[in-house]
Amino acid sequence: MATSDELQFHEFNEAADLLAVNPNATTTSISERQSHVAVNVSAGYEEGEPGEETDKTELLSGQKRQPSFWTFEYYQTFFDVDTYQVLDRIKGALLPLPGKNFVRHHLRNNPDLYGPFWICATLAFTLAVSSNVAHALEKRGDPSFRYSPQFHKVTIAGLVTYCYAWLVPLALWGYLQWRKGLSGHVGSYSFLETVCVYGYSLFVYIPTSILWLIPAAWLQWLLMAFAAALSGSVLVLAFWPLLRSDSKPATLAALAAIVSLHVLLAVGCKLYFFQTLSSTIPPLHPLVTAQHPTVLLPHPANASVPLRH
Repeated sequence: MATSDELQFHEFNEAADLLAVNPNATTTSISERQSHVAVNVSAGYEEGEPGEETDKTELLSGQKRQPSFWTFEYYQTFFDVDTYQVLDRIKGALLPLPGKNFVRHHLRNNPDLYGPFWICATLAFTLAVSSNVAHALEKRGDPSFRYSPQFHKVTIAGLVTYCYAWLVPLALWGYLQWRKGLSGHVGSYSFLETVCVYGYSLFVYIPTSILWLIPAAWLQWLLMAFAAALSGSVLVLAFWPLLRSDSKPATLAALAAIVSLHVLLAVGCKLYFFQTLSSTIPPLHPLVTAQHPTVLLPHPANASVPLRH
């Protein structure tokens, strides 16, 4: 077992000899050397990593520099969303409840473009594919029919869906900004929040377009009315808190325009992609009318015209 004297620091002989020769000489202790080394390392680190120090300063000060409009990082923030948030917003679009605003309860000041982008792409795909399948099933009894894929419907469905999901929210956002500038009592969402509401409201049309394959006209129209009412209620419940503070005629006109454009989209998709062509299909087994042959009967000698039956 080591004693306490053995564990204490002792002066080296070289230091004692140096002090004996030159009393004014100075020596440095181990702790001082360690402190100098630590300072030098930290100073070199700060000089070698200026970018990280800048990021730390911006984060601590709360003034993080926004990326430029022409950079990838600027658009990356619009897709910064996880699966749980997307599923929660889809659920909110399928189950709109009075008193629960879609923007306040589901977006929560964090709108995204991931959900609206893929919802519009999926809707365009299902509309085009379901329309092609429905057309093939309707013509299956025509022996002269040869199926050829109608790829132009994919383009038309994509144009209609994306134009509606971007241009209509742009017009509504501009209208709300204009009314807000006039009265000051009308509220307004950001353009990204408006696009997000419209994008998620279109999700109900995806299963509806698949169910339109059922060859029953009354069921197709019933599904269309249900989908339009469900998704239209999402828009009304989301924008009603902003419009109700405006004048009554302006509020009614804005709500009527929102609902009418939404219903027009559903009716247009139903009529164009799932139009009924049963009247143009020829009968499966056409009836063949056989002509009776002419039968000559014997006749008297004084008769000039033969009898025919």
